[in-house]
Amino acid sequence: MAECKYPDIIEDIIDGLKSLPGIGKRTAERLALAVLKWKPDKVRHFGEALQSLPEAVTYCPECGNLSQGGKSCDICISASRDRTVVCVVEDFTQIMTIENSACFKGVYHVLGGKLAPLEKKLADALSVELLLKRIQDNEVKEVILALSPDVEGQATAVYVGGLLKDRGVKITRLAQGLPAGSDISYADSATIGAALSGRTEF
Repeated sequence: MAECKYPDIIEDIIDGLKSLPGIGKRTAERLALAVLKWKPDKVRHFGEALQSLPEAVTYCPECGNLSQGGKSCDICISASRDRTVVCVVEDFTQIMTIENSACFKGVYHVLGGKLAPLEKKLADALSVELLLKRIQDNEVKEVILALSPDVEGQATAVYVGGLLKDRGVKITRLAQGLPAGSDISYADSATIGAALSGRTEF
């Protein structure tokens, strides 16, 4: 008996959706079939948005956050942000988590990952030189190391902290509320707020 398959285009969409975090085969299948029921104009608009994503979304040249057209992000251009306090994160996805806590009014710096020698992610892959330049140019007074409290995150914090210790800035890290070994991307805004409020000297 021949195996029942969806048309090739549907299978391709299912395969694409399956590669997203937390999406298994059954969920990908349901999502693909749900899109199939959309009106043609909605499908076209969604497809055009996906197609333009690589060109339309860029990274902020100042901090590494998501931006548009190669310009600085909304946070970096905001006159209400305190540029003397820089919160260092591993990935741009963590900025929104911290912003949702409404507890931080400084600016950010995205490292672009964390040290993971076994995965060939070494210090030269991190945006550290730009961080050092920002500290020098913007009279930064405090750097918050908002890195995940797993082994790689701790190693990265020690590395970055070591580079900053003679730069005349206060170095702090997130404190209470974050369980050991967790990824801050998945922490809720209340937990992030508590960690920011109770940050400790590094």
